[in-house]
Amino acid sequence: MNIYEKIGLRINKLREKTGMSQDVLARKMKLPRPAISQIENGSRKVATDELLRFSQIFHVPVDDLLNPGKEPEVRLHEGKEEKEPKPRMRISVPQKNLQKFKEVMLYILNKVGSKPNIGETVIYKLLYFIDFNFYEKYEEQLIGATYMKNQYGPTPIEFARIVEQMIKKAEIEKVKSDYFNYPQTKYLPRNKPDLTKFKASEIEVIDDVLNKLSDMNASQISEHLHGDIPWITTSEGEVIEYEAVFYRTPPYSVRAYAEENG
Repeated sequence: MNIYEKIGLRINKLREKTGMSQDVLARKMKLPRPAISQIENGSRKVATDELLRFSQIFHVPVDDLLNPGKEPEVRLHEGKEEKEPKPRMRISVPQKNLQKFKEVMLYILNKVGSKPNIGETVIYKLLYFIDFNFYEKYEEQLIGATYMKNQYGPTPIEFARIVEQMIKKAEIEKVKSDYFNYPQTKYLPRNKPDLTKFKASEIEVIDDVLNKLSDMNASQISEHLHGDIPWITTSEGEVIEYEAVFYRTPPYSVRAYAEENG
């Protein structure tokens, strides 16, 4: 179930809970009734201003519409417990992007890998923000890794396999160390990245993330992450949906929506 379907299901449940018809809700939203139907079945994107209006109509915070961990009090079918299907593994790294993943790793490690705070879990989060910021800004994949929400943060599930390949090819070196008395896994580069593999827009996004976040330790970057909508709207153990970036709020959004709409 993608984020549009999750939001639509929430709105459907809240509408039925209040006894409101689609026609009445459409009038309150100043939308045609078919638009409400499309939103509820997950086939239409909900704009940010529409989310705010839904939250006002149903008297719930926007987070209750977005967060799959918070269930509305009523279900569509009384007496029948329905389980939401597990999300599809919608995004994985295509073969052509495996090399890009390696080059981004080498770029990160050459730029900031020597900093004492840059261990494996921080690298996970840097990769997440690089991928999701680029997707929000350009609606294209940079790496396009699949990020799973777990106790370590957004973990790129392809990471272990790709890093293992890079170690075997002597492109990077894995080092065990301690950081403030906590065990840390670091990666040191043995090669330079091939800059011809990057577009200028990709370098710009990567540098922006590294400039903003690479001085944070694991706790600080985790605290920052926990305010990002893609993270908030994903349950533990599920894949983080790239489309959720279009519901980001400041200071996470990297796209000039006002300029586009103006």
